Amino acid sequence: MINHIDVSSVLRTSVCDLYSNLVTRPTGAAVRLGIENQLDEIGDRALAILDFSHVRLLDFSCADEIVAKLLLQYVSLDIPRREVYFLFYGMSDSHLDAIEAVLERHGLALVSQLPDGNPCLMGRVDGEQRQIWETMRELGSGELADVVNAAGLSPDRVERALDDLWRRRLVIRQDNAYVSLHGGPGVHENTAAPGSPTVSA
Repeated sequence: MINHIDVSSVLRTSVCDLYSNLVTRPTGAAVRLGIENQLDEIGDRALAILDFSHVRLLDFSCADEIVAKLLLQYVSLDIPRREVYFLFYGMSDSHLDAIEAVLERHGLALVSQLPDGNPCLMGRVDGEQRQIWETMRELGSGELADVVNAAGLSPDRVERALDDLWRRRLVIRQDNAYVSLHGGPGVHENTAAPGSPTVSA
């Protein structure tokens, strides 16, 4: 299930109807709780598109409260809260400094989709995981053997990297196959919101 969450709408509902800046930690906490309430309604397995397109300012404290704390709850190398994947959309250059800082601080990573449709992997990711993620970006989807052939690495190394990427919710696992968060040929599905990115789930 794909769910589009307009962060600015959550902000207006949670804090102030005329507000478009994510500043101060209490503001970030209120928005995160609003997002969590929406996530609680979409089941145990879903793709959530967090759209920052209409957010003007995002400071470090709000990035920590929203981005980092959401990822820490739902993304884990151990046992995550639920199988929820996040695709971040509409992040401007003015948002990136704060987001990159909190990702580095917590050792987290995320997938952002740019307006032109190109995905971007942000945060702390080791070289082999990044290589496999980039291979998945090119493939769109594939089973282990497909990724092994495309990456030119041993099956054990590819399987370990794919498993880590899945546990970090940087790729989707469907049965015996893996799917890039930004989608690929033949597996696209549009979200309901106009101007939203094209993704697969």
